[in-house]
Amino acid sequence: MSDRSHDEAPAAVKVVDLNDGILSEVQKTESHVGADVTKDDDTLPDGGLHAWLQVLGSFCLYWNTWGMLNTFGVYQTYYQDGPLRDMSPSAISWIGSIQSFLLLFVGVISGPLYDKGHLRSLLVSGSVLVVFGMMMTSLCTQYWQLVLAQAICIGLGTGLLYIPSIAIIPQYFHRRKALAMGLVVSGSSCGGVFYSIVFNQLQPKIGFGWTIRVEGLISLLTLSIAIAILRRREKPSEEIRTLLDLPAFRERPYIFYCAALCTSNIAFFTPVFYMQPYALVHGLEGQTIALYLVAIMNACSILGRLAPSLIANKIGPVHTLLCSIVCTGITVFGWITTKTGWGNITFAAFFGFFSGGIIALPPIVLTSFTKDLSRLGTPIGGAILNSTGSYLGIQLYAGSVIMATACCLLALRFALTGKKMITKA
Repeated sequence: MSDRSHDEAPAAVKVVDLNDGILSEVQKTESHVGADVTKDDDTLPDGGLHAWLQVLGSFCLYWNTWGMLNTFGVYQTYYQDGPLRDMSPSAISWIGSIQSFLLLFVGVISGPLYDKGHLRSLLVSGSVLVVFGMMMTSLCTQYWQLVLAQAICIGLGTGLLYIPSIAIIPQYFHRRKALAMGLVVSGSSCGGVFYSIVFNQLQPKIGFGWTIRVEGLISLLTLSIAIAILRRREKPSEEIRTLLDLPAFRERPYIFYCAALCTSNIAFFTPVFYMQPYALVHGLEGQTIALYLVAIMNACSILGRLAPSLIANKIGPVHTLLCSIVCTGITVFGWITTKTGWGNITFAAFFGFFSGGIIALPPIVLTSFTKDLSRLGTPIGGAILNSTGSYLGIQLYAGSVIMATACCLLALRFALTGKKMITKA
């Protein structure tokens, strides 16, 4: 992998006349408000108004991608006790799981499109899909309609928005990159808190449909901010990148990194989806506070996403993520013994804090060993609950897979540093 260079000169468009072979160059400068590329130089700004505006814009994208997904535990509770009460928890959780799958999978397509300079198209099309999906969800009365609107439509939209939210920051920050990314990913926690509270407050008063429409309008407002201020700093890549970068899989650190992310994403959303239904039958029966556990989790996750980003500058992002994963796994195993109201609240708070690094640190870990920055399971839980009638299987499953993630990260650490026991990674 080679470093991508920065070029201060305005972008050049070459026009070739095939009839007479005359080659002319037309210089253009995209300094107007709607431009996707801003003027850059060889030194990353690492601050300044324009750089911090990119943090704000990316924060808004995380608010409406991971933040929206982190709210699904509220929907899981509502659907199980309401319109989809006749369906299994596993079937209901497929709505959120498809959404989370598409959020990550669509990046295979949106990544190359971003590299080619289509930032504006990704932001606009992704925003339209998210807002349209929210409005269609407000009209849904059947399961298949929710799959199309909430799972597929919103999932596709968030997938188009996710890559720009993490790809822009490394173009503006180096020394403060961990802090900037920590602020960006805290948008998912803030969005999760906000959307959870809005849903629980408005749904009993104005109904499901109008509550979702209000959230859709909030998404439209925050996504419009992102569209207005986000700008690439680097010129688009001139070569077309393949959808599957096979040479990357010859690198051991990248293989361990992918394995760690795979296992963490399989397990992470299980507690997010099921902590509220679990609490309603284990210590918080009939209590309103149970409906706010997802909001509590996301609120604590704000600090949990900022603190690891600061620690990463001292001990390294791999070590920090490993500590975060191990603490999260221990917390999930502790969930097994949680049978009281305060126990459930405590679990939500600790899980939110320790799991914050699972969302905040992966982009930082990847950029820490990737020189070329241009190359950048929850239905199982429902099935376990359905077949056993107990949450114990869900808790053991989530905790075990999270610990498997820790093993993958440990392998990544030694792949990067060799046999050194005390080092920064």
